[in-house]
Amino acid sequence: MVLIREKSYNRSMKESGMPTENQSKINFKKIDEIMASYDYKKANLIAILQKVQGLYTYLPEEAMTYIGTKVEDVSPATVYGVATFYAQFSLVPQGKYEIKLCDGTACHVRGSMPLLNAVKSKLGFTDEKTTTDDGLFSLTTVSCLGACGLAPVVVINGKVYPQMTADAIKIVLDTLLKEEK
Repeated sequence: MVLIREKSYNRSMKESGMPTENQSKINFKKIDEIMASYDYKKANLIAILQKVQGLYTYLPEEAMTYIGTKVEDVSPATVYGVATFYAQFSLVPQGKYEIKLCDGTACHVRGSMPLLNAVKSKLGFTDEKTTTDDGLFSLTTVSCLGACGLAPVVVINGKVYPQMTADAIKIVLDTLLKEEK
């Protein structure tokens, strides 16, 4: 229901040429450039979403709706379905440092829960709050990172930290925090 309303709302926005306050934060020209580089093809939807997420650290609802009105044979509902199906996509803003903590079987039995508790405690995360107020860090628990021999594993912005301990992750986080000051 909401997507249908937004789709018609976007049509009105195009007619008036005036973006709303919320939509003015979205660079529709850049999104058009991304879609054009993939020929507005349905087969390239995942690649388009990856590039758009790269711009914002997440997929803003307005951007997904816009993509759904421009990519051939794709509706806003389809875009939303793809974005929510694949774990690589986020619908909420992510931090500058994206922490992915593995809790797969190997990592779990080798101590991922103390790591998770250390990260939550150090950065003030809760089950509901997964991005710090300053936007520096976000935390995602994943089922597997494919590095079971290195368990427990944490990945921060693509860098793999193998055989982590609660003390070691605190040192890594302290180092990142110092770099930001």
